[in-house]
Amino acid sequence: MTLHLIKMAVGVSDLAELRKLQKLRRKRRGRSVFFTRNMPKRIDELLDGGSIFWVIKRQVAARQRLKGFMPFVGKDGKRRVAVEYAMKLVPVMPRPCRPFQGWRYLGPADAPRDRPAGVDSGERLPPKLARELRDLGLL
Repeated sequence: MTLHLIKMAVGVSDLAELRKLQKLRRKRRGRSVFFTRNMPKRIDELLDGGSIFWVIKRQVAARQRLKGFMPFVGKDGKRRVAVEYAMKLVPVMPRPCRPFQGWRYLGPADAPRDRPAGVDSGERLPPKLARELRDLGLL
């Protein structure tokens, strides 16, 4: 069964900024990865079509396909995990999400569906109006 991860995109204000930040990090690191302290226990399910869902400004906003998990020891001697993902950023239908630390598992039934092409999720609306419409479930 496919399983997903969900993670906060801390300090990111929108999808364009996330895309730009990931390109810069990929150039610097040589691959598309983020780092975490803990290795997921359900790797087989995550790599069976799973994605990393990004939360931006308290909204699940996009996803990227998971590609692999590589444990390593950091310069400080502590164990870490590099989580590799595909660069293709797929916008999803926005859904509110409370803040949390690290990453969490996300079941397929709880994962937002991909946003259809041509559907606006409020990027062109004033931010306050878009937030109010999302909170009401209208966007």
